[in-house]
Amino acid sequence: MINDLWYKNAVIYCLSVETFMDANGDGVGDFQGLMRRLDYLSGLGVTAIWLMPFQASPGRDDGYDVSDYYNVDPRYGSLGDFVEFTHGAKQRGIRVLIDLVINHTSRDHPWFQDARSDPRSRYRDWYVWSDKKPDNADQGMVFPGVQKTTWTYDDKAKAYYFHRFYDHQPDLNTSNPEVQAEILKIMGFWIQLGVSGFRMDAAPFIIATKGADVTKPVEQFDMLRKFREFLQWRLGDSIILAEANILPKDNFEYFGDDGDRMQMMFNFQVNQALFYAFASADTRPLKKAMEATKPRPATAQWGLFLRNHDELDLGRLTEKQRNAVFAAFGADKNMQLYDRGIRRRLAPMLGGDHRRIEMAYSLLFSLPGTPVIRYGDEIGMGDDLCLPERNCARTPMQWSTEPEGGFTKSKKPISPVIKDGPYGFQHINVAEQRRDPNSLLNWTERMIRMRKEAPEIGWGDFSVIDTGDDGVLALRYDWRGNSVLILHNLHARPAEVTFDADLGEHGRQLIDIADGESSKADEKGFHTVMLDAYGYRWYRVGGLDYLLRRKEI
Repeated sequence: MINDLWYKNAVIYCLSVETFMDANGDGVGDFQGLMRRLDYLSGLGVTAIWLMPFQASPGRDDGYDVSDYYNVDPRYGSLGDFVEFTHGAKQRGIRVLIDLVINHTSRDHPWFQDARSDPRSRYRDWYVWSDKKPDNADQGMVFPGVQKTTWTYDDKAKAYYFHRFYDHQPDLNTSNPEVQAEILKIMGFWIQLGVSGFRMDAAPFIIATKGADVTKPVEQFDMLRKFREFLQWRLGDSIILAEANILPKDNFEYFGDDGDRMQMMFNFQVNQALFYAFASADTRPLKKAMEATKPRPATAQWGLFLRNHDELDLGRLTEKQRNAVFAAFGADKNMQLYDRGIRRRLAPMLGGDHRRIEMAYSLLFSLPGTPVIRYGDEIGMGDDLCLPERNCARTPMQWSTEPEGGFTKSKKPISPVIKDGPYGFQHINVAEQRRDPNSLLNWTERMIRMRKEAPEIGWGDFSVIDTGDDGVLALRYDWRGNSVLILHNLHARPAEVTFDADLGEHGRQLIDIADGESSKADEKGFHTVMLDAYGYRWYRVGGLDYLLRRKEI
């Protein structure tokens, strides 16, 4: 049945509790505030929420330094507040995914404090230690330019501990069966409280071997199957969405040849090629990335995204391609981060041009996979480059023209609301855009509805149609006797394209489901379409009676 794999035709919305809405008035977003905005998310049309970390944490890395996996950070509320939130989401037909941050803990975690205090501690082997600093300690940093080493000396333990990320985030020894058992317990706990799955942070690092004598880490893929089996035993339709910036040749290792490992992964290959296409109006690398990531098990799905809470990682592009993206979207060194990426939100990257922003999101919603959008992008929020590292793109949601953008009544929010310039909350906010039928917010709501009504994209097979113009991308999807054909013009100028999409008996007529404009084929079966600069067309193949022609199998 079509709903058995709900994530195939979902729209996922990523948000941080601390930046969404503050109901307590202390300057920090909380679950009560998030509860009050569930109707907004339901009206937008999202089918799942991905919550960034909210567990107890000292907050040195926006919650990715967890100090208690079984509790909510007191700043956000209580476990009771969390259960009320998941219940409210379920009432509105919205599933909840949460971050599973199990590659490392905070150094404040009781496990690490116990481990460093006594070499005979039961938690000693839950972390990775070395009596002397390994020779490769200056290699493999996740945050080059900010992070200096992956091994740090602990005076109390009288040993070095391994940390792939910051020095306040010691890595868990995930090869340890006791650690793996604890990870299953953590997943089971949150599933019991209403969660539908997890976004697994840093999946390749979790399953990699670790230690002072490890020069080339080996991935332990069976670990992924163990996580999957446990999760589906507890809740049959729960999922794991893995963050794994890997090469296409390794995709099946993460999905599993039989689809018995991760249900979903983020498609970093397509994401990076997509931004090169935006910068150059050259879709050839994007087409290659889509073809390279096309093979996957029937139950597997890609998570597609434009921007997220991290930097835009361009490490998979060639140097020439990367420089082209830097020049177009992050020429200033202050806009770049970790020698590989851009630390900006989408709207300012695209110069605030609504034509380009709409085209970019139309592309996201029409690429093969499940779209993942980030809070605030539906209204075109900007960034604050005065804030350090990735915090520049993690500012509070802008709800209205009221003080602090309607996020809080406190005069000191945990992160400053954007107040100045064209992206200040006085100009960019939900309240004003909700009243404007031509706003980006209302356009996004219509686009989400249109995407959900085109399950061919999430479920069907795709093919790239030759338009004769590398700046115009044409994708055709087929599923159960129905087809959609979607065109995007990445040029800053209008483009006319002629194509034969081999659309069969119904293909002589294309109905634009966005604005109703149709295209009729000539006597040879070719369609000629004129696209505005940054224009797009979503065509339903044949008449609008397509649902009557949809096959059951």
